[in-house]
Amino acid sequence: MFLYIEHEFLGISMVMLPYILLFLFGVSELSDAFDGFLARKYDQVTDLGKVLDPMADSIYRISVFLTFTRPPVNVPLLIVFVFLYRDSVISTLRTVCAFRSFALAARVSGKIKAIIQAGSIFVVLLLMIPYSLGLISQGTLRYTSIGVVSIAAIYALYSGVEYLYANRDYVIRLLTDGKKKVRPREKVTKTR
Repeated sequence: MFLYIEHEFLGISMVMLPYILLFLFGVSELSDAFDGFLARKYDQVTDLGKVLDPMADSIYRISVFLTFTRPPVNVPLLIVFVFLYRDSVISTLRTVCAFRSFALAARVSGKIKAIIQAGSIFVVLLLMIPYSLGLISQGTLRYTSIGVVSIAAIYALYSGVEYLYANRDYVIRLLTDGKKKVRPREKVTKTR
């Protein structure tokens, strides 16, 4: 965020900025993937990690999207609120469940959401290269970025609804404060 907003103060030209941001973005994404790979490989997956890792990823990506609300990208803050609210609700649910001794694992739709968000960030940073070289206008950068980030926001909404629906028994348990015994739904197999 600081490099994007204060690049002139730091003596970083607009031409160099996208490359530096792409490098930092790549390091962040690769370190997250490597961390997850190592945790699974060495069986170091914990309930605390199941709560904190998605939360940290969410904070990181929302910070990037918040940065994009500033010039030259200028994505509307309303789109970023979609990510913020979705991830706040899911993180709160997962945290409360963890305090009540049941961990909610990540869902495939959440992993796809993270990939789409990372992809949209990558595309916006790539778009900053032709903008910095004067090959596209700020309007083109802005409206294309809005389109790309909007796609990520729509999928984020879908994955949030899907997560709540898939964990509806836990949500009911939390809302009824444990007064009603609710068991997770089990898969039903068809018999002939």
